This record gives sequence, C-alpha cells and structure tokens, in this order.
Amino acid sequence: MEIYQTEMRLKPRKRGFHLITDEILNHCSEIEDFKFGFLQIFIKHTSAGLTINENADPTVREDFRSHFDKMVPENQEYYKHTTEGSDDMPAHIKSSLTGPSLQIPITNGSLNMGTWQGIYLCEHRNSGGSRKLVLTIYGEEDI
Repeated sequence: MEIYQTEMRLKPRKRGFHLITDEILNHCSEIEDFKFGFLQIFIKHTSAGLTINENADPTVREDFRSHFDKMVPENQEYYKHTTEGSDDMPAHIKSSLTGPSLQIPITNGSLNMGTWQGIYLCEHRNSGGSRKLVLTIYGEEDI
C-alpha cells in the first residue's frame, strides 16, 4: 500500500455550499496513479465543513444554504461565543453538522462517485477567508 499526502488552499468564498471537486482533482493529479484506494479530504477549520451531494443543479446548493441558515439562526440570546461576529457560533454548529472530512473510493485512477455527486465546501461564515484542505491517498498504485 502506498500513501500520498498534500495540502491545498481554496480561494475565499462567501457563505454557501460550493462545488470544489474540480479544484481537488486539479491539485491532486496523483489520484490518476492509483489503481484502487481512498482519498481522504480533511478541512483544517472549525467554521466550514465538507459534504458530497448533487453536482448538476445549483438550486440544491441554494436550498442547503437556506435550510442551514433557518435551522441554525444567528443572534440567538443563548449564544455565549459572540466576540467574532453573529455568524461565528452558528458557523461552528453548522460545521459540526456537515463534518470536517470525507473519504471517497478511488477506482482505476478516478474518484468512484455517482454520476450526480460532487464535493462541496460548506462555507458557514459570511466571509470565511481561504480554507486549507489536507488530501491523503491510501491505496495501490497502478504499476
């Protein structure tokens, strides 16, 4: 078994759910060298997360944002962690709901995802800044 690891930085994005599949593939072309294995993606932040979902219809991503904003609203009187702005504590809660990592199978040099699946950056801050990802491949290289 071989292991490969790299880090990448995503450009800053506004609050929302953003497709980043192509950015990951462009940064980590080493996926093509693996016959089978897994790509693990880990985000090094507590106010953004990762998920896999619909990659074709952008209204899905809009609906995700609307639902998360309604489910975890800003400016609640019971929030104590408020010094970084009204979007910060809700962003921490939302990132716990989406999670910090994904594991995706690799088959014959490609991510083995469904036709309509894409990798999302779930940006939960109004302006979260650039985000760092750790990409780790575990698997058997194609010799």
